[in-house]
Amino acid sequence: MQVHRGRWLLVFVAVLALAVVASLAVGARSLAPPDVWHGLIDPSDPAATVVRRLRLPRSGLGLLVGVALGLAGALMQALTRNPLADPGLLGVNAGASAAVVSAISFLGVTGLSGYIWFAFAGAAVVTVVVWAVAGGATATPAGLALSGTAVTAVLYAYVAAVQLLDTASLDRMRFWTAGSLAAASPGTARLILPFVAAGVLVTAALARTLNVMALGDDTARALGTDPARVRAVAAVAVVLLCGAATAACGPIVFLGLMVPHLVRPLTGPDLRWLLAFCAVLAPALLLGADVVGRIVSRPGELQVGVVTAVVGGGFFLAVVRRRRA
Repeated sequence: MQVHRGRWLLVFVAVLALAVVASLAVGARSLAPPDVWHGLIDPSDPAATVVRRLRLPRSGLGLLVGVALGLAGALMQALTRNPLADPGLLGVNAGASAAVVSAISFLGVTGLSGYIWFAFAGAAVVTVVVWAVAGGATATPAGLALSGTAVTAVLYAYVAAVQLLDTASLDRMRFWTAGSLAAASPGTARLILPFVAAGVLVTAALARTLNVMALGDDTARALGTDPARVRAVAAVAVVLLCGAATAACGPIVFLGLMVPHLVRPLTGPDLRWLLAFCAVLAPALLLGADVVGRIVSRPGELQVGVVTAVVGGGFFLAVVRRRRA
């Protein structure tokens, strides 16, 4: 079984490599793979400006955001034992969005270096609120899901109200809220890298413990695991991953929901394999969606968040119908 999973993981690594090449080659001006290569290794090559300054930072950001959202989705589904959970279930995306729109509208913040701290603060505060409303140390997966849904609805209503009342804020937020990699700069990926790396390390450390948690809280306690502490640490990892991804690109929906379902038939219930597959397939799908968005709207482009929403909406309905059957 492990050999079988290992082979599939190599297949997904190859798919990710193809997605990176496509992200570097496709755009308003498409480049052949040899031109991409020359643009990467030779700063004086005519393609170097497009490849190095525009598409390479964008592809690097897509890799980081994809890894963050894929792992966060798998964590959320394991944490709540809810197969329809995604990173927004704890209100993380809504908290980050509310904090960013407040910073833009009331404080005049315009750059990512400012966004990211507000996004983290909003994500962290809302996670604590959801945790407290759900019962704190006695919170159950169902309680977390219900309180997260309620808080998310309130916060997105606040975001919509601020944008309607402040047209300047609406203009600055309209592309961010759609979810886009287009604003990537050489420093964007470097800015969020430490936070994503910390989230990945925490997630990797939790994988074995989450396997125990899947047996139920009583069994986990009997085996020496503290469910409340594990959920708190997992929530920190989700905040790190989603806060960084949302600050950089805006809320990108459905990716964290889709990817764990796509890989679970290959990995089985083992979180160690599931997380590894999600970390590879999620960025491949995100970069693929970004490439599709560039192709269908040439010479302009369709934001990657719109593409994932269209695909993810259909996938969500298919999952619901399958579970009913």
